[in-house]
Amino acid sequence: MPPRSDSAGDSPLSRTGRLLRFTASARWAHHATALLAGVCVFTAACLYISPLSQLVGRRPLVTAVHEWSGIALPVPVLVGMVSRALRSDLRRLGRFAPHDRRWLRAALRRTGTSNIPSGKFNAGQKLYASWTAGAGLVMVGTGLLLWFPELASLSVRMGATFVHDWLALTIAVVLAGHIWKAAGDPGAREGMWQGTVSRTWANREHRLWRQEMDGHSDRDPLTDTLTDLRTDASHTEAGGNPRNPASTPPS
Repeated sequence: MPPRSDSAGDSPLSRTGRLLRFTASARWAHHATALLAGVCVFTAACLYISPLSQLVGRRPLVTAVHEWSGIALPVPVLVGMVSRALRSDLRRLGRFAPHDRRWLRAALRRTGTSNIPSGKFNAGQKLYASWTAGAGLVMVGTGLLLWFPELASLSVRMGATFVHDWLALTIAVVLAGHIWKAAGDPGAREGMWQGTVSRTWANREHRLWRQEMDGHSDRDPLTDTLTDLRTDASHTEAGGNPRNPASTPPS
């Protein structure tokens, strides 16, 4: 059963057409992590792009800012985990359900994902979160080897440099894609900045989560997902529209 802090079925917000999507602690963790990531990317650019390096100057200071912002990158999430709601979000992000595979297939085939039910996070968001968490840990590990060269041999440091540099470029590209996607979704931006979203947006993009927040089920979100999929399958086998049970032909 979802934590009370993550459920708004009896909340005043749910009666005004708004749903609580992210608590203040979750938004703070996201914004602080985004700020640190931005500092890391900018300072890395200042260290590797000659025109920008000459414009900014003060290379030792830029290097120090880059190192400490990289070390601090996991801190906002670790601190934010004192929040029960954030811990619940992290559990959701780390759990794939059958509908997530359907979502990914639709996204890869470019057939549209709006009609595929999603929980609080869709499959793309889950993959992005998992990838950035893993990439961040690798960046911190390789960065420490570069910061303290006495910890490893020259060959290991050379390998760490190669991984650190190319992974940094990949992260910059992925972050740009994340920002681009967010820029095209006002509802998602609203949820992250204000904490609440409209029920219309939630129903279109995250229908299973909207049902959960409206109190239609007190079971685990994964169980609700499987139930929803079984319902869809039964309607499909009967020759009806899985999104519109009323269209099922009479037996």
